[in-house]
Amino acid sequence: MATIVFCTANRTAQTTARRCLTTHLTGLASARESHLPFSSTHSHSVTLLPGTRWFSRGTGVRFMSHGTAGRSAAGRTRRGALALSGAAAVTAAAAVAGFLANANHFQRAEMATRVSQAAEEEEQEGDILARCRRFMSPPVTDTSVLQQRKMEMRTRMEMLIMETQADFCRALQEVDGGTFKVDRWDRKEGGGGISCVMQDGKVFEKAGVNVSVVFGNLTEEAAKQMRSRGKVLKGKDGKLPFCAMGVSSVIHPKNPHIPTVHFNYRYFEVEEEDGTKQWWFGGGTDLTPVYINKEDAFHFHNTLKEACDKHHPQYYPDFKKWCDRYFYIRHRGETRGIGGIFFDDLDSPSQEEAFNFVKSCARTVVPCYLPIVYKHLNDSFTDEEKDWQQVRRGRYVEFNLVYDRGVKFGLATPGSRIESILMSLPLTARWEYMHEPAKGTIEAEMLEVLRNPKDWV
Repeated sequence: MATIVFCTANRTAQTTARRCLTTHLTGLASARESHLPFSSTHSHSVTLLPGTRWFSRGTGVRFMSHGTAGRSAAGRTRRGALALSGAAAVTAAAAVAGFLANANHFQRAEMATRVSQAAEEEEQEGDILARCRRFMSPPVTDTSVLQQRKMEMRTRMEMLIMETQADFCRALQEVDGGTFKVDRWDRKEGGGGISCVMQDGKVFEKAGVNVSVVFGNLTEEAAKQMRSRGKVLKGKDGKLPFCAMGVSSVIHPKNPHIPTVHFNYRYFEVEEEDGTKQWWFGGGTDLTPVYINKEDAFHFHNTLKEACDKHHPQYYPDFKKWCDRYFYIRHRGETRGIGGIFFDDLDSPSQEEAFNFVKSCARTVVPCYLPIVYKHLNDSFTDEEKDWQQVRRGRYVEFNLVYDRGVKFGLATPGSRIESILMSLPLTARWEYMHEPAKGTIEAEMLEVLRNPKDWV
């Protein structure tokens, strides 16, 4: 469970900032003495507080202010990083002043991602009712039923997705200042869901975090879709009882320098004619920036990699490639964004181990995204940059409506709630005829990355 912690003591923040900058400058001096080249391919981890880290790329340190100066067209080619190289002695004093002025801002961004070990232990042993009090809404399944089958996987997964929804919504509310509309809905065929949506906020144009827990009998169309992925499903009298649950989110920020993020983690059970159950997990987290930022890409992918590496060294490289293949707009010849991880039909090595992996992934959604939001919170932008964001959103819509497996499953399932399924679409988007960015622009650089996916870690 991610815990939001904010440090308000100026002296503590300033001390941390001084240590951080001193550590970074010391590292630069040591590297020069050792004749080690510093380039954008080197990453450095600086400890801020126990359990948190701040990543910088190469020699770049980002200093953020609440009064970001406007950019000229020429200045749009590279943003934000103040390079501490060459005349570091001359710039150090100004850098310290700028860093201290924003110490609380850095503390806020980093501490928002801190994961409480105590809360994680509570997840293992905590009382169902006590945990439910922290949710955005009572769970879909009645708490008495959850209490009775506390140790069953469907209960444990429902608790995890409810907690993920609550953690992410509260983190987004903190940065935006707005509140989520909590909308409960029932499905007459069985189950229901909880949609949390914030529209026209200060930071987010549209932010949605949905939970659904549905059950009943699979339609032939849904079963056919599963069989096409290699599932052998044998129903009784033509019926396949199923249970499906998951949490999904898509966040569309107003500022084109804050990326769109998507995540989805889900669990399926299907009962066959002999009473046995097939089960599997699926999901992933991916980032869709409008403009490429290597620091952001590294932070996002490295956070996911660390979560994957706790379980298997091949998970990140395999699921990163899977993500690049899945979020691919074939008719455009480009990926939807810069990826992340994606997996489906995960039913090994055991149910317990697969669930623990999904839990680790779900708990990265705040730490992999919120620092990026805070970092670009006050970036200025031009009308041209906003137009490019609208074009990129159009591509996002194309993928979701044409290729996304979750949208297809939802539309093929009787009683599904269309408002929740289409929550992933932005409020506004744009389709310009034969649009192609001019060569040499940062928009063209973004498109090149989408046409040729990169390894960010």
